[in-house]
Amino acid sequence: MKIAKDTAVTLSYEVTDTGHRTLDAGTQPMVYLHGGYGNTFDRIEQALEGQEKGYQTVLVLQPEDAFGLRDESLLRTIPKSQFPPGVKVGGSLQGRDDTGQTRTFRVLKIKGDQVLLDGNHPMAGKALRFSVKVDDVRSATAVEIEHRHVHGEHGHHH
Repeated sequence: MKIAKDTAVTLSYEVTDTGHRTLDAGTQPMVYLHGGYGNTFDRIEQALEGQEKGYQTVLVLQPEDAFGLRDESLLRTIPKSQFPPGVKVGGSLQGRDDTGQTRTFRVLKIKGDQVLLDGNHPMAGKALRFSVKVDDVRSATAVEIEHRHVHGEHGHHH
């Protein structure tokens, strides 16, 4: 079966930076609903369109095709007194950005009574190298199409 709109695609993958340093070893398969549902990056869907089980490729995605460019306006320095006890570097907190959207902020640094937060995705601003292999392609169920994502073992669970 060829990958086309409304097919459920199972991929083995690894994500590295352009220096081949592993960022995501892909220990679990990625399963997504193909066809513009936003379940994976557009460039990956474009590269896999029309391919079949067994197809392998390596794609280099520039930041704007992956997690976006870094937005320095998403850096915040906030008094430590505004956080619950136990704030640690590497942890994350929910907050709102300048537009009022809920966003996850990672704790980058705690210096004295100040906490430096970053609302960018950890891979924002990075070119990423995706090595992918198509492990399976099947027709999506009507429920998966209605819900706009794959259900099942490595897909979404309700």
